[in-house]
This record gives sequence, structure tokens and C-alpha cells, in this order.
Amino acid sequence: MGAFPYYDTPEVQALNDQAVAILKSFASHGYTRHEPSVLQPADIFLDRSGEEIRRRTFTLSDPSGRELCLRPDLTIPICKHAVDTKAALPARLCYNGLAFRYQAGAQPTQFFQAGAELLGVEDTTKGDIEMMTVAIDAVRATGLTDIDVKVGDLAFFSALVDALDLAPHWRARLKRHFWRAGYFEELLTRLTRAKSTDMQRLLASFTGLSDEETRKAIEGLLDMVADAPQGARTRGEIVERLMEQAADEAASHLDADVVRTITGLLDVSGEAGPALAEIARLTKAANIDLSGPLDAMQVRLEALHKMGVAKERVSFAAHFGRNLEYYTGFVFELWSRDASGAVEVAGGGRYDTLLEAIGAGRPVPAVGCALRTETILAARRAAGGA
Repeated sequence: MGAFPYYDTPEVQALNDQAVAILKSFASHGYTRHEPSVLQPADIFLDRSGEEIRRRTFTLSDPSGRELCLRPDLTIPICKHAVDTKAALPARLCYNGLAFRYQAGAQPTQFFQAGAELLGVEDTTKGDIEMMTVAIDAVRATGLTDIDVKVGDLAFFSALVDALDLAPHWRARLKRHFWRAGYFEELLTRLTRAKSTDMQRLLASFTGLSDEETRKAIEGLLDMVADAPQGARTRGEIVERLMEQAADEAASHLDADVVRTITGLLDVSGEAGPALAEIARLTKAANIDLSGPLDAMQVRLEALHKMGVAKERVSFAAHFGRNLEYYTGFVFELWSRDASGAVEVAGGGRYDTLLEAIGAGRPVPAVGCALRTETILAARRAAGGA
């Protein structure tokens, strides 16, 4: 399928039939269908989804000058509507419709997506298990049964960082950027190495300045190089990034033992049972208690086994946060195979801070899933089932 998909009659019929099966499965778990507008205010996505989605969002302005976008996902507008209408909690909401994201190369810029959102269930592990059940049942309802499950939990890293002797500034930074593959490793390296580059020495020279004085100094530097390319970032984002780096350079560097503890945990991946045993061993050796996240993950794994997912088909990765900034805890993905190889057919996770950030006024526990319906169809066809 090209960058601009065209759905002929057989394709439309196949996707419609599949959507009926998925929505019927959602309904059997008590989820009611919702359909947010395709056109959305751009700010709720640009402010809440993180850089990965920001750079892939199609934005436009209406005649009055309002900045709008084509919805890059449906979770945020559905949650926003629940907040604005003061929906009764717990709420079980689902959807099926088009989403739009810029993709490099020949990947489609629009795709059908189905999903479910569970808002307001206080027992978070119970909510996680319900959402995994909803996602797996919906995929199976299409006829696709050959699936592997990948799980992770940002709570492992959060609890680890809280247990280490770290400056509050670093603790917050590491948590915030944990899910950003590449940048996180760069951040760890920067926090451990000596100041060697001109930029590092320049940023370190701001030590002792107030935040406002640092901001003015950076703004002045940017004015001096006004024609330098900024890439996808705004000037404000560049200033904030440089202020963070200046704070890093002003602080003492991370102890090598601390870095080894962090990287040792994040390197753990593989079949879920042995991987969790390895985390327990590593953290015990470092005198760090991660029994809470470990026990919660074990409960989820037992639930997966009861769903008929074989233990060897469940993998765990400690450095697994998906690519949306609003995820806060447990995350999961369902994988199968199409004609070209392994493909992700569904995924989801916990986003307990999102509703408060978009106006709820208080934290609301929330977890959701999204199904890549066109990918599911391709996997079914590869298996000879469609």
C-alpha cells in the first residue's frame, strides 16, 4: 500500500467486516463506541504526545487563524471529550476510524485504527489485565490467533531511579526521557563524561546564573546564529533543551556505579519469566527493592497464561516505553507476521497523568489499546485466513 492509500471494493468490504468483529468484541466487554472529529485543535496533540508524534502530525490553519490538525491518534480527543463532559467513571470507550501521521518513504500517511480506553479504574493492575484481555480478544475475533506478546513497565525504571542517590533534577530528566531510544543513551553519556567540547564548556559557564539569566544568555546566543537551521524544533524547544543541558553541565557527574546499575537493568530483555528473575537478582545485588513492580508484572503474566498465551510467547523488555510521551506505566504490544515478516498488530499501555493534563483537575487512572486493523488484515491474509 502506497503513501496515499486507495481502498477498492474488496478491501473496503474486508476492513468493514473486520471492524464489525472488533467492535462486537469491544462491546462484549462493555465498551461503547465513540467517534471524535477528524479535525482537531492542534495544541492538545503538540503539547501532550511528545516529539515523535509532533513531527508526524499534519497541521493546518482555518480561515480564522486557528491551528488545527488531522488527528494522529484517537486516544487524546476521546479522553478530552470525557473530561469536558465530566463522564461518569469508570468509563469504557472504544472507536474505529482513520488516523493520520506523516511517514517517510512509501508508508501510508493514513490508516485505520481501532481501540479502547478504560478510564477511572483505581486498581491499576486489574485495569491492565482487562485492557490486555480486550486487545487480545479483539484481535482473535478477526480470526488472527498467531500472536506474541511483548510487555514492559515504566514503573521499574521509575522505582529504580527513585532508589538511587541522584539529584532531583537528574531524576526527573531520566524519567521524562526514558522512552526516547537514542536520546536517553546520549543523556546518560552526557551526564557521565567530562566537559570536553566547546559547547559543553560554554554551557558550564552558565553555572551560578538564575534560570531567567540562563534563558536570556541562550536567547542571545541564538540571536547571534539566527540563520542556523533548527530542524523540526521550534525556537522555544531549542531554548528549553539548551537550558536542560546547561543544568547538566553545572551539576557533578553521575557516579559510574549508578550508571552501571541503570544500564544493567535496562539491558534485561527476553522471555518474561527469566527476565523478571534477572531483574530481581540485579536489584537485590544493588540493595534496591523493586518487589512492587515485580509482583504486579507477575500477576499480569499469570493472567496472560490464563488467556491461553503460552509462556514462551511472552517477552519482557525493561527498556520499553513505546513512542508516546503520555505513557506512565505498564505497556504492551501484540505481534504477528505478514508476508514480509514480524509486524505489530496492536499495542497499548497506561497513561495515568493524561486526563489531568488536559483538564480533569485531578489524576485519573487510565489505560488503553490501539489495533492496527490494516496490519491485522495483512497478517490474516499471510496466514491464509482472509
